[in-house]
Amino acid sequence: MDHQPTQLLNAAPARSPDVELVGVTKRFGGVVAVDALELAVQPGEFLSLLGPSGCGKTTTLRLVAGFERPDEGEIRIGGADVSGLPAYKRDVNTVFQSYALFPHLNVGENVAYGLKQRGLGRKERRARATEMLELVQLSGFDARKPKQLSGGQQQRVALARALVMQPRVLLLDEPLGALDLKVRRELQIELKRIQGEIGITFVYVTHDQEEALAMSDRVAVMHAGRIVQLGAPREIYDRPATRFVADFIGETNFIRQAGEIVAVRPEHVRLTRTEPAAEGAMGARVVTTMVVGSAVQCVVRTDDGQEVLVREQRARGEAGAESLGEGDRVFVSWASEEALELEMEVA
Repeated sequence: MDHQPTQLLNAAPARSPDVELVGVTKRFGGVVAVDALELAVQPGEFLSLLGPSGCGKTTTLRLVAGFERPDEGEIRIGGADVSGLPAYKRDVNTVFQSYALFPHLNVGENVAYGLKQRGLGRKERRARATEMLELVQLSGFDARKPKQLSGGQQQRVALARALVMQPRVLLLDEPLGALDLKVRRELQIELKRIQGEIGITFVYVTHDQEEALAMSDRVAVMHAGRIVQLGAPREIYDRPATRFVADFIGETNFIRQAGEIVAVRPEHVRLTRTEPAAEGAMGARVVTTMVVGSAVQCVVRTDDGQEVLVREQRARGEAGAESLGEGDRVFVSWASEEALELEMEVA
């Protein structure tokens, strides 16, 4: 009789993805919004769908939420096909950019509203709402009305209202888009902390690349209804798979040189007043110099008419790019290993 290895006998069964899209297509008339999409979101993962307007990211989220039905393919949550189920029968909850709070209810009642619909008693509703408000750092705000809160506080209430239902998956549709920059960055940190603390799966839609790269375990970059690259933030930024990804994520110079196009991030371009010994250096003139916080950005125009963006950290006591002015003669170069490996044809 054959014996299986002990480690195989004792191994715990692998969990199904919390969200799985298998060949999902969605059309609106003659427009294909989502095109044969394949995606698996693992339990406890923070995954962002990132892309420009019209790429299909919000439609994908609405398909998972049950607000849209796929024309083809399957949507699975926890391994079960939910493609034909309405939104209220799916083990998900959604947070939108608009807070959608009930103005006539106080904060505690807003958070507990879904629990009341489920028939939970007042004592349990209040206890769970209090716990969620503590999680989103709004303890003591129970009796306030939404109009007495800032935009960031209202979004925290909306988040608590979604989390109190204990969904398997939380869907977030550009939830920070209506907030100013400082509040948005504070809530990015809070969302990541909350997600790590409670351990449920987050699927997050945004067009803000910095937001997606800062918060996510993985990022799915979408274009024309498809995922063109899926990977960890570092991988997406350092090793973009296509010219579209390189151009959309961060900033990239596409420089014609010796009959080819070289893709180089601005922070990897070197700027010197004297011609370096490195092969491939290009002469240029400074167009403009800008100080952006702790960094300096220079736009230079090469001798053959190309504009190149250069970014470097400001350095105290050193000349650097900050000392350059319009019309100054410079040279641009980069290490060969810093060029992105993309298949591109000369336009």
